[in-house]
Amino acid sequence: MAQVPQTFFDALAVRTWCGLALETLGRAREEIDAINVYPVADGDTGTNLYLTVESAVAAVEAVFAGHAAGSGPEGPTLADAARAMAHGALIGARGNSGTILAQLLRGMAQVLADDEAADADGQGLRLALRHAADSARQAVAHPVEGTVLTVASAAADAADGAEGDCGKVARAAYEGARAALAATPGQLPVLERAGVVDAGGRGLVAVLGALVETFTGEMPRAVVAGAVSVPGARASGEPDDGPAPVGGTPGECADSTAAADRDGPAFEVIYLLEAEDPAVARLRERLDALGDSLVVVGGDGLWNVHVHVDDAGAAVEAGIEAGRPYRIRITHFGAGDVHTTGAERPPRERAQRAVVAVVPGEGLAGLYAEAGATTVLARPGEPPASGELVQAVRRAHAREVVLLPNDAELRHTAAAAAEQARTEGIRVALIPTRSAVQGIAALAVHEPERRFDEDVVSMTSAAGATRYAEVTVAERQSWTMAGICQAGDVLGLIDGDVAVIGADVAATAETVLDRMLAAGGEMVTLVLGDDVPEAIAEHLEGRVREGYLAVDTVVYRGGRQGALLLIGVE
Repeated sequence: MAQVPQTFFDALAVRTWCGLALETLGRAREEIDAINVYPVADGDTGTNLYLTVESAVAAVEAVFAGHAAGSGPEGPTLADAARAMAHGALIGARGNSGTILAQLLRGMAQVLADDEAADADGQGLRLALRHAADSARQAVAHPVEGTVLTVASAAADAADGAEGDCGKVARAAYEGARAALAATPGQLPVLERAGVVDAGGRGLVAVLGALVETFTGEMPRAVVAGAVSVPGARASGEPDDGPAPVGGTPGECADSTAAADRDGPAFEVIYLLEAEDPAVARLRERLDALGDSLVVVGGDGLWNVHVHVDDAGAAVEAGIEAGRPYRIRITHFGAGDVHTTGAERPPRERAQRAVVAVVPGEGLAGLYAEAGATTVLARPGEPPASGELVQAVRRAHAREVVLLPNDAELRHTAAAAAEQARTEGIRVALIPTRSAVQGIAALAVHEPERRFDEDVVSMTSAAGATRYAEVTVAERQSWTMAGICQAGDVLGLIDGDVAVIGADVAATAETVLDRMLAAGGEMVTLVLGDDVPEAIAEHLEGRVREGYLAVDTVVYRGGRQGALLLIGVE
């Protein structure tokens, strides 16, 4: 990490700030995760902020590495680093808090990169903080005071009144944010009842503390201590004269009136979206009508969309109508996760059992989520890391978790995640599903009311009884079990091995299906990728009807799943 303090806001300062913010959030993550009370209690605000900044750090480091690998002596400019920071945060934003933080960083980057200057002074930092706060507020459908938006505005207000260099402006912004954070319980009754400050605001204070350290070399004392007192607030079991614990909200932007009047939606839906501004404006209106906690951030053709809805499929479909959604994450809130009502709510209890599944496409993510599973999207060429699976297990918030990796290559990753979750007191059973169609079969027989061992045995048996295949296109010439394939050939893989090499998708899929059904079967599952027309599914369904009278067929749209077609026979 670069040395601190930094004199001006230049590319090196961006790099230093991001690294320090990640370290600070890493220390404060569990503290921020500890208590969530508004509007959804899922205990991951600190983790979401950490993962968002981690993505920003990776993007900034990539810019520095790219320049280091070049032939010229010049490093990245302030504009290069600031834009990388904003882009990394945008594509890696997690949860409501992370999405808003991504917009705050984007707002700052727009000012810092505006004139392509080599660095920015105190005045530039003041303008950046103001634009950040304003743009974040505009990104939220229904801003509520007492949240991270309030803390961001207070930081900008305090910075406006500061004179001097970046260090003095950063310290003023930090102190303004810290004072606003302490006042959040008085603005949101649900925070006051729980004796906590807003978690998203607490995270922003940590990030601003890292900004102070960047320009002064000194870490603010409150961030080191990891606590902010909330005057007059008291958590259950805390002494009257003690400092209130720091907790918070992953849903900082939801309409508090609506949350008080009704239970909240069942799903959190997040995705990146490639779309033009007019389409995004229409998307905002549609999603606002579907649910709440709506935040849409980004610009220049790339957006990060976050919303809580009852109909996860409709939220994804709205994104498809607006442009191209991808990296879709759908989380099913447990019964204890619904929005706070006006009455006092008891602490959230863990569900008895949950299913966590890795899925290869947006369509299947919606299907699994509607069946009650917590999903992790495996994007083509970007398999999830064990930490992402552990986080999904935590989000499921259950005493017992069934983990479906749905990919043979994720076996060791999933095993590592299961082992980590077990150290946290969660009972985890890993079912070695090698395809999403095996996961569908397992989920179909899942019964939470059964004993855990019996449920796992039943799901494992259903998955094991399902043969799986996929139809894909060869990327290069290679040797296979079926012979030599050329780039562009259509490949049919059965149980992981290439069994058919063809030139036509429909013909190859039909050959694969016939070979699988030759060994018997009662049900065929077809999962179509984005590039496969409905006519192919209709052709295969007709083939099954004509040639295998006792076999039923079900068809799903998988979205951008990598393979053209997934086939399951059980």
